[in-house]
Amino acid sequence: MEESKKVHDIIDIKNLDLYYGQFQALKSISMSIQHKMITALIGPSGCGKSTLLRSLNRMNDLIRGVRITGQVLLDGKDIYNSGMEITELRKTVGMVFQRPNPFPLSIYDNVVYGLRVAGVKSKSQLDEIMEWSLRSAWLWDQLKDKLHHPALQLPLDQQQRLCIARLLAVKPEVILMDEPCSALDPISTSKVEDLMHELKKDYTIVIVTHNMQQASRVSDYTAFYYIGNLIEYADTKKIFTAPGVKQTEDYISGRFG
Repeated sequence: MEESKKVHDIIDIKNLDLYYGQFQALKSISMSIQHKMITALIGPSGCGKSTLLRSLNRMNDLIRGVRITGQVLLDGKDIYNSGMEITELRKTVGMVFQRPNPFPLSIYDNVVYGLRVAGVKSKSQLDEIMEWSLRSAWLWDQLKDKLHHPALQLPLDQQQRLCIARLLAVKPEVILMDEPCSALDPISTSKVEDLMHELKKDYTIVIVTHNMQQASRVSDYTAFYYIGNLIEYADTKKIFTAPGVKQTEDYISGRFG
């Protein structure tokens, strides 16, 4: 029963079209994202994968001239419904960006920032969640004696994991990652990838990556995008060993992109 409960769709995307003015960036996208799995979005630059990722917590709303049709269902509720509370949505579906973006505050204040915005005032509660979040991001042992140091002085990989800890503190269901390792060296990248595997036990993760080796290492499912179209979406092993579409095979093998 536990296993059957675990494997279910948490996000259903149905006939999603997205326009920047007259330009159509996403073309009738339909796919489902499974609970507590890692889904990688791959494809050449400009193919629409980051646009799709930002559609999952309505970050595209911040861009002028964007028009969206279709549905994105989160736990069965359409996030584009006019009654959707955007702040709550972005707590439930959090985002990690290409470059780490800690606030110019202390490590402690970064982690509890969202809690304070939500009205949590209890010092003991803030302390407890802050420690749990840093432990979850594999940072507690390194940072427990530096909690009041500036976050911006941390190495890049720790800054990126701090941003993940900041997300975890507000208890998301889904974590979106847009090229989260593009600014990191190989050793730091490995640390973030290992953390992703650990987080998958409790969270659904969707990652955009240009690095196909990374997609094959970390993800359970992979979606290949090209010029706004979803070309193929399947189990990652199938995508990388026996793709069903020649276009996917050509991209994976480096013939284009």
